[in-house]
Amino acid sequence: MIPEITVEELAQKLKSQDQFILLDVREPSELAYAKITDVRLEVAPMSRLGREGINMLSESAKSQTATIYVLFHHGSRSAQVTGWLASQGWVNVFSVRGGIDEYARKVDRSVGMY
Repeated sequence: MIPEITVEELAQKLKSQDQFILLDVREPSELAYAKITDVRLEVAPMSRLGREGINMLSESAKSQTATIYVLFHHGSRSAQVTGWLASQGWVNVFSVRGGIDEYARKVDRSVGMY
């Protein structure tokens, strides 16, 4: 089972001062349509993760104890990345259920939709 958080839980985390990484694994072209703006956001396109593996991650995301919330368009591919990271030893990694699409629909339409 893939660990998940809801978009409502993510919204609360974004309002907090908690330390975490919001890892957006969508492709650069998708970011033009919808994007959450936050200093904790890091972009690591899934295609590059597939080619480069963990070398693609920032130094902070390479810490296997970092709290990471993985975001994709609808959530299915973020679940794949979450499962992959967990299989590599990450212990605090969660997929955002419903992805940025559900976040825009339920929390903040200003992030954009596509």
